[in-house]
Amino acid sequence: MNDLNDLYFFANVVEEGGFTAAGRTLGIPKSRLSRRISELEARLGVRLLQRNTRGIALTDIGNRYYKQCQIVLAAAEAAENAVTSSLAEPSGHVRVSCLVPIAREQLTFALPLFLERYPRVSVDLVMTNRRVNLLEDGIDIAIRVRTPEEEDPNLATRRLRHTEAYLVASPALMKKFASPEHPRSLTKFPFLGAISQDRRAHFSMLGPNHERYTLVVEPRLAVEDFMIRKQAALSGLGITMLPLENCEQEIACGELVRVLPQWVLPSGTLQLVYLTQRGLLPAVRVFIDFLIAQLSGQSNTES
Repeated sequence: MNDLNDLYFFANVVEEGGFTAAGRTLGIPKSRLSRRISELEARLGVRLLQRNTRGIALTDIGNRYYKQCQIVLAAAEAAENAVTSSLAEPSGHVRVSCLVPIAREQLTFALPLFLERYPRVSVDLVMTNRRVNLLEDGIDIAIRVRTPEEEDPNLATRRLRHTEAYLVASPALMKKFASPEHPRSLTKFPFLGAISQDRRAHFSMLGPNHERYTLVVEPRLAVEDFMIRKQAALSGLGITMLPLENCEQEIACGELVRVLPQWVLPSGTLQLVYLTQRGLLPAVRVFIDFLIAQLSGQSNTES
């Protein structure tokens, strides 16, 4: 078996963008590091890096080798963390982003329980409905709803439970207009919803006979918060999209009605996502396990 240090050295050279920077990070002379990588290439019988005066570049086989190195190194670190986490009480800082309604409704009482259980762990909760970039925003765990094709395949995903969302409106608003028979008829209705960069709301819908239609509207009220949208919809100000758990009671008592119920929005999944390139710190791991128990009752899959 190859020396795992060679994999570690190679990955650092790639991530630091060259031998000089990697040598500083590792505390190893550049010449020694270059020699180890050359010996690795000789042993494998392939060229992993293209060297030139501007720096280095991965070859095609080098890129594939690097991805496998990441998996091996993450597994090695996870194995070590499994031992250290069992010997030491989890401690440290965990930064979590969460959809606002989920944070309010499901983490309000859960977070104090976690902090009491793990007194040496601190939590920074970022409540937002925008899609965060874990790496750029310094987020350890994101709690969000996504369809499978929306999630970044480079992130680890714990799927907790399926979610449904409906287009809803007040009965009074629907009486003001002719009954819509197709999503294209909805453009005459006022809307409330989150907008994209084009300042419009986009709804992908699936109808009878598997017909697909993307409804694009400019909302009268552009807002991400579900509670604000629900209250505005209850006041008859427009149609909006709400998760079932946020409008089930209002639909049951007739305060809100489904719009075009024969057309459905894609179902999503409430899930946890996190980075795995270098394993998980014990504090992050125990918080993930805690969230799985709290949000799904241990019913989950991992990808």
